[in-house]
Amino acid sequence: MKMFIIILAVITLITLLLQSFTIMSTNKTEEQKYSVVRRYKDFEIRFYPSATFATINSDAKTYSDLSGPGFQKLAGYIFGGNEANKKISMTSPVQMDINDSISTMSFIMPSEYTKENLPKPNDPHVQIKKTADEYVAAIRFGGYASDEDLKLYSEKLQNLLKENGIAPVGNYRFIGYNRPFQFVGKKNEIIVVVDRKEK
Repeated sequence: MKMFIIILAVITLITLLLQSFTIMSTNKTEEQKYSVVRRYKDFEIRFYPSATFATINSDAKTYSDLSGPGFQKLAGYIFGGNEANKKISMTSPVQMDINDSISTMSFIMPSEYTKENLPKPNDPHVQIKKTADEYVAAIRFGGYASDEDLKLYSEKLQNLLKENGIAPVGNYRFIGYNRPFQFVGKKNEIIVVVDRKEK
């Protein structure tokens, strides 16, 4: 019994140390830049300037079907799976557009890169794209994301926008800020483009 308690204590200590290291690493990760245009009680309107993304298209219709394979392909690109065998720094957040036609998963590229100076992906499924400026509404939630969470918070944001007379445009997207093996302090959001008159 004493040995079991010692082993459990060691495992707990190692887990806590790993989580502390993960959280510290996440805090140093470059995040996509945006400015807050207006804050409401449960959501906010943001402006995202144009950015460069590595993106994959998928037939997946759920978060669980898209997240693993999508992450693997995009991670392969930034970990050296490109014509220059160059490692590209991980950034935050990861973005997913999950819908009934073509779903996508995207990594934002570090700000030092553009579509023109990024190395070409070895995997033809990985595409480098530059987004347009956009205004979005965003709502935040914690914990491990699931398909149920994405549905719940998309509907919640949809209702909040309706209550405030704001018109959403296009699909609701999921963005996740933390690494998969971070257990505590996880941050997730649902965003949707809004009518630019919200400016």
